[in-house]
Amino acid sequence: MKMDNIISYLKTIDTPTICNAIELLDIRPATENFTSNKINCLFPDLGPMVGYAVTVQMETVTQMEPRDPRKTMAFYEAIESCPKPVVIVIQEIGGLKEFAAHSGEVTSLISQHFGAIGLVTDCNIRDFQEVKALGFHTFAAGLSPSHVHCRIAQVGVSIHIHGMIVRPGDIIHGDVNGLVQIPIERIEELPSKIEEVRNMEQNLMKRVTAGDFTMDELRAFILRDV
Repeated sequence: MKMDNIISYLKTIDTPTICNAIELLDIRPATENFTSNKINCLFPDLGPMVGYAVTVQMETVTQMEPRDPRKTMAFYEAIESCPKPVVIVIQEIGGLKEFAAHSGEVTSLISQHFGAIGLVTDCNIRDFQEVKALGFHTFAAGLSPSHVHCRIAQVGVSIHIHGMIVRPGDIIHGDVNGLVQIPIERIEELPSKIEEVRNMEQNLMKRVTAGDFTMDELRAFILRDV
């Protein structure tokens, strides 16, 4: 399956099923590379989001360094040059995260114009209704009214977002349940693992809802690999 087709397919799958399928690949601990409940899906009606990560470190409230417009341009250039679709992933490096808003209507619109479909941030966004109207997937800690100083510190570096390590070009999947980084080196195997997960769960639930499901049947299922 071509990568574009895999991305399109993954857009139809919920994130918990993606996590279960990654577990079947057995290439990393099941405790790694998904987000905690500190990150919220602000627009769940948009359904699953999947895309290639453009990573950014930003300092929003404190002022350790002066703002550099060249870094801002490097951010938008990274979106344009990245494979599509793009998911922007921003990590705050300054203090007072609870006040930091990393994006709003203008940033979302420009980013969308150059190929981004969504944003993941460990802080806040603003312009909630306007960004919602754009249909721009947004995962954030919450909302804040002011962009304050909004300095882009680095573009294209490895970052950490509440349990999820993200490197430039990683594939990120998210929905109302949270976000997960997809192991790109085994992504071609993921569709078959997803179908394996679905078939196992559907067969079990079908048997339970059919009636007369017994403890012996449950025992056989749970202990099948013992």
